Amino acid sequence: MPSTMDLAAAPSPRRGRRRFALPLWLAVVGPGLMVMLADTDAGSVITAGQSGARWGYRLVLVEVVLIPVLYLVMELTVRIGLVTGKGHAELIREQFGRPWALVSVGALLVCVCGALVTEFAGIAGVGSQYGIPATATVPAAALFLLAVVCSGSYRRVELIGIGLGLFELTFLVAALLAHPSAHALAGGITGSQPVGNTSYLALVAANVGAVVMPWMIFYQQGAVVDKKLGLRDLRPAQADTAVGAVLTQLVMIAVLVATATAAHGHHHSLTTVGQLSGALGAVLGGRSARLVLTLGLSGAALLASVVVSLAAAWAIAEVAGSHRSLDDRPRQAPLFYALYAGMIAVGAGAVLSAHSLVRLAVNVEILNALLLPLALGFLVLLAFRVLPHEHKPTRAHRLALGCAAFSVITIALLWAGLGLGL
Repeated sequence: MPSTMDLAAAPSPRRGRRRFALPLWLAVVGPGLMVMLADTDAGSVITAGQSGARWGYRLVLVEVVLIPVLYLVMELTVRIGLVTGKGHAELIREQFGRPWALVSVGALLVCVCGALVTEFAGIAGVGSQYGIPATATVPAAALFLLAVVCSGSYRRVELIGIGLGLFELTFLVAALLAHPSAHALAGGITGSQPVGNTSYLALVAANVGAVVMPWMIFYQQGAVVDKKLGLRDLRPAQADTAVGAVLTQLVMIAVLVATATAAHGHHHSLTTVGQLSGALGAVLGGRSARLVLTLGLSGAALLASVVVSLAAAWAIAEVAGSHRSLDDRPRQAPLFYALYAGMIAVGAGAVLSAHSLVRLAVNVEILNALLLPLALGFLVLLAFRVLPHEHKPTRAHRLALGCAAFSVITIALLWAGLGLGL
């Protein structure tokens, strides 16, 4: 009987012989773009805006350096999924036992619930710009998210998700329309950095801590499995991940540059959608700023809500050993769809009952920072346990991945310490 690895490596009937034929790349593309664009969620946009408004262009270099860090982590996730044909939680259960799988999934649920609060808070903030109360925008968004996923088609969910994520590109247009000074931009990147300033270090840590979320690992590995990709899809899947990593960081840079240009070197603090809109209005005009935020922030929040909820639904269903495919109808995979709907309900309900959305968002980011070491630790351990020799990370890759993981974890924990007042 063929092994799981042989089945994952075997070509499917839809695949042609040429690895880089455009139709093949288009058939494989999706999981990387989805998870990377979801990474630039409502909380990340606010973080980038605050970075630009508070410190000008100085944090642009941090965003650029984070591109290879993001790619290294998520490429390893893709490789594990393609080789094994199994999701992240399923592999943890098989390799380390059910108790560790439950610990991992429990941490994921905390992270997912927090992320959903941030996304729905962003949606509520967009609505408030037009005088629409959260009691109207949040339930409407929740119903839309349920309708998207309960269609019984993986490809349809992916296409809608990527379409939502592409609205984030309006931030790139905003950065260009802001007409940043090339001289000031170069000076901010190459000039001295205030590394002794606690506020600056906190924002550095916030940007680093937001680049790799625990739910991203669970989602992308689950997505390549649900899409029935195999080892022969490795190179186009790597390209999909690389393009997504560059694109999501370009969006972050665009938000940072636009708000830095608008702030004109003044030390402002942006923690709400309204404040971000006001800052962008200085260079784009009030109507244009609202349009950019409506499209970009709504697309980011809706896409991230789909991705984080699916990550939780896949993970729990994997541990439970139940059906978990988007190609199944809800009656064929009742637990999977119930979990997805439950996550959406929890996020929407928390936002509707919250008194301080800003404080909730800050606490969410601190939780992500604290849970990141567990997620990265399992990822690296799985790579050495389940990947065959020819697909294990090379020595250079291991060194780069180790340095990246160590840096991300160290700075994330630093941020958590600062946030907790330690």
